[in-house]
Amino acid sequence: MSRKTPTPKTPTPKTPTLGINTLLTHCGNDPRDYFGFINPPVVHASTVLFPDAATMASRNQKYTYGTRGTPTSDALAEAVDTLEGSAGTIVVPSGLAAVTVPLLAFLSAGDHVLIVDSVYNPTRRFADTMLARLGVEVQYYAPEIGAGIESLMKSNTRVVFTEAPGSNTFEMQDIPAIAAAAKQWGAVVMMDNTWATPVYFRPLDHGVDISIHASTKYPAGHSDVLLGTVSANAEHWPQLHDTYLTLGACAAPDDVYQVLRGLRTMGVRLERHQQSALELARWLEGRNGVAQVLHPGLESHPGHAIWKRDFSGASGIFSIVLDGGGTEKAHAFLDALTLFGLGYSWGGYESLAVHVWLGDRTVARSDYGGPLIRLQIGLEDVADIKADLERGLAAATSG
Repeated sequence: MSRKTPTPKTPTPKTPTLGINTLLTHCGNDPRDYFGFINPPVVHASTVLFPDAATMASRNQKYTYGTRGTPTSDALAEAVDTLEGSAGTIVVPSGLAAVTVPLLAFLSAGDHVLIVDSVYNPTRRFADTMLARLGVEVQYYAPEIGAGIESLMKSNTRVVFTEAPGSNTFEMQDIPAIAAAAKQWGAVVMMDNTWATPVYFRPLDHGVDISIHASTKYPAGHSDVLLGTVSANAEHWPQLHDTYLTLGACAAPDDVYQVLRGLRTMGVRLERHQQSALELARWLEGRNGVAQVLHPGLESHPGHAIWKRDFSGASGIFSIVLDGGGTEKAHAFLDALTLFGLGYSWGGYESLAVHVWLGDRTVARSDYGGPLIRLQIGLEDVADIKADLERGLAAATSG
């Protein structure tokens, strides 16, 4: 990024009254900056030339080298800042990089980090390998702990890492309560907010310092690009930005452009994902062969009250628990599907299914009494998705 100082974004007087789809349509780029063209240029850059030796010595110009920002990366960062209400955003090559860069920015040898036990597995792998090797004490906590996280805080607790809901089992976290407790100890609060996106939840408005997104998912929306963003409040932006520059973890311009383009339709896509997923989740609650549906938008979900209080919507991913059985039953369900793809990730236009593995859990519930199947509900017609799920359930119950 090219910004050198942590200047919080000051909304124009019109901004608070704009709807989310209006913001998504217009944020991050002023066509008048580029001769009226609607989209910003896709700048492929390494070397940037200076007009004279004095300017080169002082680096007194907006862009100095490709790793430090271009008009393309700035456009996406500024769009995300508008959505997040953040002081600054970095754009990195993947969702996992969006997790690892801020952890490296705020943790040192001898520090203690608290990570929710329902966290995205690659985050856990980074913590248990890289952070441990660097001398960071890693501890996991139950997702439902809320203000009780106070009992786990130590004098050397530097970071509390949250993810709500959990991206496999969808436990909700009381983010404001956790943030308030962590702040009493001076810890930095981070949140992986990929599930909700800033359309349905703005972490910085609820006490979080660092908001993390795998833009691979809903912002990109088409299963064809890897990208991540990390947004910080004014207090923590300088350290995040400096670490980003030190690591050189910049994203490719074509990928950045594709995500910026995806943002323009993210709001309307999310509306469809949400509507279809909730309809299917309610329908699945009454189906033979389904023991439980894990979707925070359902009244039956243990975290529904928190979701309703803090979130303005739900995305298109949730899990179901099959009625008993094990891997063989899960595979029978998956192999009978014809519309759903069997693949990782989510947030694209197509429906996906995966058998969830919970063997990495240490303190959170890991036995649901049957196989967990995570469903990414795409943009297909609900009737067709239902028919495919019927095929899966029939195969699972007949085995």
